[in-house]
Amino acid sequence: MEWFYNLYGWQQALIATTFTWALTALGALPVFFCKSVGKGAFSFMMSSAAGIMLASTFFSLLMPALETGVNLAWLVLTSGFVLGGFLIIVTDIVTEKLNIFSDNTKKRRCAVMCAAVTIHNIPEGMAVGVAFGALAGGSGVGAVAAIMLAVGIGIQNFPEGMCVAFPLRANGMSRFKSFFIGQLSGAVEIIAGVTGALAVTFASGILPYALAFSAGAMIAVVCSELIPESFAEGKIRATVGVIFGFALMMVLDVAFG
Repeated sequence: MEWFYNLYGWQQALIATTFTWALTALGALPVFFCKSVGKGAFSFMMSSAAGIMLASTFFSLLMPALETGVNLAWLVLTSGFVLGGFLIIVTDIVTEKLNIFSDNTKKRRCAVMCAAVTIHNIPEGMAVGVAFGALAGGSGVGAVAAIMLAVGIGIQNFPEGMCVAFPLRANGMSRFKSFFIGQLSGAVEIIAGVTGALAVTFASGILPYALAFSAGAMIAVVCSELIPESFAEGKIRATVGVIFGFALMMVLDVAFG
């Protein structure tokens, strides 16, 4: 792994977000073999990803932002966090108001889902990029924390690939097109990740803002997408998943971060 740590931040972000995209594609791949997936497995994956991402917002984003020693840290972190969450709220409002396929409710729902997943992947990719950009710049983000952030987002992306591909397939789209659109929803993370890493590399002063912004966006995604989806299939399984994901991230960060 030494070779990886010797790379530039944007190169690390490129590899990390390629991994998160690959899990999106892997999630869309079963569309070639079936039209649905078990609700129990889907719920546990989503809730575990939620737990990992909740822990990541603190260990990988907010705590390193605080440790940069920026002046008026409370204002910087709060404003960045609120703006990040506000971005996701606005995204939800816009996607819900999309007036396409108005004559076909199922197709409209699929289009809204595709748009929502794709847009939500932008701040997630940016969060990974910012974390690895900060890691490469020696700004307080631990290697394990950055890697686990990418792993958490990747785990979440697996069922997201399913969320996009399977409804498209169920509505008559070919297997290949359903897979292609499903994996494409995660490709935006690569662009966002590299952009985020380059931004904090060449403008290190924005690092605490970028970390807090990414944290706010991540919390909003967890609250608006992952938790409702996972808890809809049973709160006990979903609660276990959240606790498992959060504990896993916390143990790895404390033990190896």
